[in-house]
Amino acid sequence: MPKGIVAEDEDLLRDELLSLLAKAWPELEIVAICEDGGTALEAIEDHKPDVAFLDIRMPGLTGLEVAAAAVSASPGTKVVFVTAYNQYAIDAFDRGAVDYLLKPIAPDRLDATIGRLKARIASGDGDTNELASILDQLRAKLPATPKAAPLVWITASAGKETRLILVEDVAYFQADNKYTVVMTKEGEGLVRTPIRELLDALDPAVFKQIHRSTIVNMKAIASIARDESGRGTIRLRHRPETLPVSLTFMPLFKNM
Repeated sequence: MPKGIVAEDEDLLRDELLSLLAKAWPELEIVAICEDGGTALEAIEDHKPDVAFLDIRMPGLTGLEVAAAAVSASPGTKVVFVTAYNQYAIDAFDRGAVDYLLKPIAPDRLDATIGRLKARIASGDGDTNELASILDQLRAKLPATPKAAPLVWITASAGKETRLILVEDVAYFQADNKYTVVMTKEGEGLVRTPIRELLDALDPAVFKQIHRSTIVNMKAIASIARDESGRGTIRLRHRPETLPVSLTFMPLFKNM
């Protein structure tokens, strides 16, 4: 059975795509359902799916960034972008290395996409160099999306106290069930915001996801070490613990 993943952060659109896929391609086994780019990339690395349906706009890593990293993480994965931006994408998609579904998804368009995917999976067709070129074109044409200013302050509970923490003083965030641990040099606090929501509110130039459950402040990093497998370990400037970096996210540190 072919394997696939679906990455879409909007619940209704994600459920709609899953429902349409179940009817149009019942033999496709959905091995992971993801709500952000970092989780999607780790799912691609873990499962090596035949196809990945990626929303272009997601918290954390965008669909384009996930697809670019997937070239090395799982070269055989065929990419289908789910997008609302028809006008900038047509020329690049028509070259055939990737496909796209325009929101809202039309069943006949999905049927055509599935037909092409089945043919490419059966033939083993896939040109990673062409995919990389197409991704470059899409990045250049992607319309800017207005975004709220990054978080500056957060309120976190620490025991019986409530602390007001300057975001630039945070060393890292770590998922803790439905909450998130905030770690500074003074100690830890807890915020009632899932880490996936924090991803979209933090400054992406400063805060980077290094694991499905961890976001690190790049300014808080003292050094990074790599082991034989290519995975990394981060040492922090003002904290004694170290942070593991999954292999998926190591390209963030290629210049360090």
